[in-house]
Amino acid sequence: MPLMALGDYRFELGTAAYQSLERGERYRWQAQDRLGRRPAQQFTGPDAPEIKLDGVIYPYHRGGLGQVDAMRAMASRGEPLDMVDGTGRVWGLWCITEVTETQTHFHPDGSPRKVEFGVRLVCYGEDTA
Repeated sequence: MPLMALGDYRFELGTAAYQSLERGERYRWQAQDRLGRRPAQQFTGPDAPEIKLDGVIYPYHRGGLGQVDAMRAMASRGEPLDMVDGTGRVWGLWCITEVTETQTHFHPDGSPRKVEFGVRLVCYGEDTA
């Protein structure tokens, strides 16, 4: 059972398991200048939520070396992706904005024994008001 499905990609314990999920939301305030006084702040609405997934892949244990490349390929399509977690909760549409990779603990041929990854997502946003 996957921890999370993002489009066609599955984050799973035996392959690409994320170790942390960081979710952040910002709220927009715009300064309105006033004559002879400090600016007043006007709430202009919530910003798009963001999520960062950080995880580890052991390519020779399961899953292989192509997992981060698969994440990059999904991101390069430039399409919002459905996200559903392992409990069945539908998170809606999300866009991949960044994929990072750190390879360590190398075999004699230069291939990594451990790959740490990061995926940064931003909520696509609703098309209806």
